[in-house]
Amino acid sequence: MSTMPVRDPKAPRSAAARPGAAAAGHRKRSPAGAAWRDKREWAAAAAVWGLVVLVFSWAIAQYGGVPAPAPVGTWLAQATGNLGAWGGAWGSPAQVVSAAIASPLGAGYRDPLRGVTGLVPERIDDGVDFAGLGPVYALGDAVVTDATGTNFGWPGGGWITYRLTDGPAAGLVVYVAEDITPAVVTGQRVSSSTVIGTMFDAGDGIETGWAQPTGLNAESELPEAGAIAGLGPFPTRVGVNFDQLLQSLGVPAAPNRTQPAFGLLPAGYPARW
Repeated sequence: MSTMPVRDPKAPRSAAARPGAAAAGHRKRSPAGAAWRDKREWAAAAAVWGLVVLVFSWAIAQYGGVPAPAPVGTWLAQATGNLGAWGGAWGSPAQVVSAAIASPLGAGYRDPLRGVTGLVPERIDDGVDFAGLGPVYALGDAVVTDATGTNFGWPGGGWITYRLTDGPAAGLVVYVAEDITPAVVTGQRVSSSTVIGTMFDAGDGIETGWAQPTGLNAESELPEAGAIAGLGPFPTRVGVNFDQLLQSLGVPAAPNRTQPAFGLLPAGYPARW
């Protein structure tokens, strides 16, 4: 039996304090000296903050020579501006610095369609449909689980799946299908800077969304998601969820995003982006 994903025919797309006093015989600490030590501690904290910002800026530049995603840049600006306020909530500058380093700086996901020329969002069905031409990137760090240009169970024959290895959707599988030529191979490690395929113009565009854990088909077609196949009803709740993720990265919203959604969002999928 073939394990290739088979696509059901789909309907036409719509356009579109210190306690107590000091003990006797012990010298009291000078208030001025204590203030000076506190200032030195905060100066050290500020220096470490500067190093954190420098490291992230270098990493971003090395990864693709592009500006940091808006959520990361916004977080850093807010965190730096609120450093003094955090000092009142934490016991020492060292705690502030430790918390800052441990805090997540966003998922590291980026708009996978940023290189597409003439990008037009179409409908949400199992996933989200788009027209246009050009390169399609991975959302983030992932491992390619399938890549073929000859799976004619989908219009156009393209079928690429990859399992995310980082961020809030780590472990989930993404598919890109239809009018796309793969630029990756199964087993390849990719990042948000990796072109995984190229959209071509054959009249169908691409569809991208959440795939089943096996990578064999769209997640929405599993019973726990409503078993909604290629003929609908649309939009699926799984497709709407993926559209919300894309919107959070700057991708234009699908025209049917406000229509009632069908099916279920299985456990393990982030409900908000």
